[in-house]
Amino acid sequence: LRAGYDPKLACGVICASGTLGQIIPPSTVLIFMGDMLAGINAQVQMAKGNFAPTPVSVGDLFAGAMIPGLLLVGLYFLYTLWKTIFDPKSCPAMVVTDAERAALGRDVLTALLPPLLLIVTVLGSILAGIATPTESASVGVAGAAILAVIKKRFSFATLREATINTATVTSMVFVILLGAAVFSIVFRMMGGDNLVHEVLSDLPGGAMGALIVVMFVMFLLGFILDTFEIIFIVIPITAPVLLNLGVDPLWLGVLVGVNLQTSFMTPPFGFSLFYLRGVAPASVTTGMIYKGVLPFVFLQIVAITLLLSFPALTTWLPKVIYN
Repeated sequence: LRAGYDPKLACGVICASGTLGQIIPPSTVLIFMGDMLAGINAQVQMAKGNFAPTPVSVGDLFAGAMIPGLLLVGLYFLYTLWKTIFDPKSCPAMVVTDAERAALGRDVLTALLPPLLLIVTVLGSILAGIATPTESASVGVAGAAILAVIKKRFSFATLREATINTATVTSMVFVILLGAAVFSIVFRMMGGDNLVHEVLSDLPGGAMGALIVVMFVMFLLGFILDTFEIIFIVIPITAPVLLNLGVDPLWLGVLVGVNLQTSFMTPPFGFSLFYLRGVAPASVTTGMIYKGVLPFVFLQIVAITLLLSFPALTTWLPKVIYN
């Protein structure tokens, strides 16, 4: 902001970039969704008489999400580039001296290289089939501990804080999972799954029409619900119907992941909006943050449309890697 950037554009870039963690591996959302889709796909295929269904792994979802994730990065980049060309006042060039440029390059390299190596190690172990997602988490923990030792920041207090935060997040997720499971059981006992199956099966357009409706419902739920709540409630209800209609489970998982990014950046309950509100200066109003993310929400809709129109954007890379 001191450099003269438009606060709305700055807020939009920060929030949109932060939500990429929902789709770009290693993504917690894809890990949970991969486990759920694998079980649902096995049940659907066995009901059809296929007792040796093709497994859907988290590694498949990670590989399938790479191109869509880079597609989103490209759309964000093009929009920012468009702003620099046609609205240069919103993002003026920064005046940097040679000394500052050298220091900036050194600081960026020092800050980015260790975490980047850690990400490549964790993600590479999954994509290469060396480790499962659970095992790769151990790889990540060991790598993070080594980096903390190198940075001379490893201590019992740090380890204790990390352990407590991990236990807190894990407990939160499993409480949500327990509530969603209870809801799903009651929903099925009341015949809700049969109703959903009939509604989606009778929609015009077949599998594509049903998929578009489910994506639209999830997009709306993203305004008011958290990502995990949507996954644990909607996926068990709608995924069996969609897979039974012939929708590729890998394609479905990545589509849901991209769609659910909206739950982190759509007003009024987007989590990234609240996070930014908590650290932004008082001069940046909540209205600025809301207005800033709207173009990026539109770009996400464009990305979802492209993925719906061209399923190969999701399914091509996993076939190349694992074949």
